[in-house]
Amino acid sequence: MTTTQTRTDADQTLRGIFDATQDAVAASDTAAQVVFRAAGTGADGVLTRIETGRHRLTVDEPPALGGGDAAANPVEHALAALISCQVVTYRFWAARLGVALDDIEVTAEGDLDVRGFFGLDDGVRPGFTGVRLQVRLTGPEAPERYAELQRAVDTHCPVLDLFANATPVLTRLVGAGPDGA
Repeated sequence: MTTTQTRTDADQTLRGIFDATQDAVAASDTAAQVVFRAAGTGADGVLTRIETGRHRLTVDEPPALGGGDAAANPVEHALAALISCQVVTYRFWAARLGVALDDIEVTAEGDLDVRGFFGLDDGVRPGFTGVRLQVRLTGPEAPERYAELQRAVDTHCPVLDLFANATPVLTRLVGAGPDGA
């Protein structure tokens, strides 16, 4: 089987997923609502063990931030989430728009001023002050087709949306205090 055949099969699968989702949502608005869950438990130092359904991952910090450098840190995981969501969204939208796409390479850089995290300057954000993505698409299409694809991805990538727009977050403290209640 050639790479082209494999890519064509994958594109057909993605188009099928899109069509099935479109049909399900057309039948019931509630079919469009999905809840994703993750849970984490602190371990040694600042190491965190995360569970997302049947998947497990580890998050840590380098020694300079109190960790053992056993895994990527939280902001690296955030960049990894953005990269992987870009890849998924490029694949889905290439299939949907009929844009031939052989390969995708994405790199991300984020600027973070540690004064915000450490509370050294309350005027400095604790999160990224800027993120840069570099996306390399390869395939036989004209540059205009890939520009069209990029516009679709920029509009529809969920994790890019999380980075680009404020998302309401509600934090509820439970089990705090001497008795853990």
